[in-house]
Amino acid sequence: MATQMAIDHPTPKLDVETYLTTALSATPAELHPFFEAFQDLYKRKLWHQLTLKLFEFFDHPLSKPYRVDVYTQFVRDFETKLNQLRLVEMGVKVAKEIDNPSQLLEFFTSLLSRLPIDKAPDAHVLLLATLAHAKLLYGDLDGTKKDMDEAWKILDELASVDNKVRAAYYKVAADYYKAKAEYVPYYRNSLLYLACIELSEIDPEERVLRAHDLSIAALLGDAIYNFGELLMHPILDALDGTPHEWIKKLLFNFNEGNIGKFEGLAPLFPREPILHENFPFLRQKICLMALIESVFKRNAYDRTMTFQTIAEETRLPIDEVEHLVMKALSLKLIKGSLDQVDEKAQITWVQPRVLSPEQIGQLAQRLQKWGDRLHNVEERIAPEVLTTA
Repeated sequence: MATQMAIDHPTPKLDVETYLTTALSATPAELHPFFEAFQDLYKRKLWHQLTLKLFEFFDHPLSKPYRVDVYTQFVRDFETKLNQLRLVEMGVKVAKEIDNPSQLLEFFTSLLSRLPIDKAPDAHVLLLATLAHAKLLYGDLDGTKKDMDEAWKILDELASVDNKVRAAYYKVAADYYKAKAEYVPYYRNSLLYLACIELSEIDPEERVLRAHDLSIAALLGDAIYNFGELLMHPILDALDGTPHEWIKKLLFNFNEGNIGKFEGLAPLFPREPILHENFPFLRQKICLMALIESVFKRNAYDRTMTFQTIAEETRLPIDEVEHLVMKALSLKLIKGSLDQVDEKAQITWVQPRVLSPEQIGQLAQRLQKWGDRLHNVEERIAPEVLTTA
């Protein structure tokens, strides 16, 4: 039984009975029950059961040298009878045994050419995403983007699709944008990828790497000022007890706009060169977060702030306050207006975000005060209402 073969060339009609009989004499005894089951299920045309048995075979450690041959010879004989998504999932599993880059790409493109896109769009997306990932690993960024775009056109039109398919797309998209050092799209696609899987599906080392990369992207993304989804995600727990744990603390400090804690962690920045290199940007970002926090802490009727107050809250020189507020307005972190003559900023709205327990406590106190004031007003007008009645 061959363990290596030409992947993309047309093969003559397979004599299944001969092939399986040969396999019984060419493989270890531990695999014989699989081939005997293949014979029986194939004869009875029980394609679903045969699919399940094939997955069991491909998961067996001793099947490793025979996986590609079984898939490209035996499975190909009846691949049109199988669920096409399961066929692709099987192919993705088998392809891990192909080390040669050109053969791997040939394997995927050959399978892609045989998939009926109109009948199995989800399978098409999964295979395109897998092909894109293979190209990414081999440094073909243009090829990766082309396959990603083609996959997205199909995926965007599907009303319902298996989470595995979505996960495959978002994973390769995240990895592509990581390779391009584009923080914002990496952050968004990586979170979407995590939303499609269970964390238990990722090994511990990959969890730490993903949590680290997401944290860096959140901090350096020039359009990311709301870390809520990441802060609530259990992926961040992977950083606990690692050399990167301080980055998790830094994220929470940013979310709170706490400049003091930010400065307290500043001596650790050299451990993460990319953060160290971007310190001026991070300093401006924490000042913006501090401004948001300062506005949030104030009551709705008390959001006209002097430049001096903003300077104290953000620890900036007063002559830099106007630029900071204009930056916050342009990023739509706040809404309001500037009075440059009186050096005041009137804030009418602040971007919603996830609150820390401390911030929730502050909000609860403000709600309590508001409730007390409402109660006092009620007590004042109640006698007048009764008299009028």
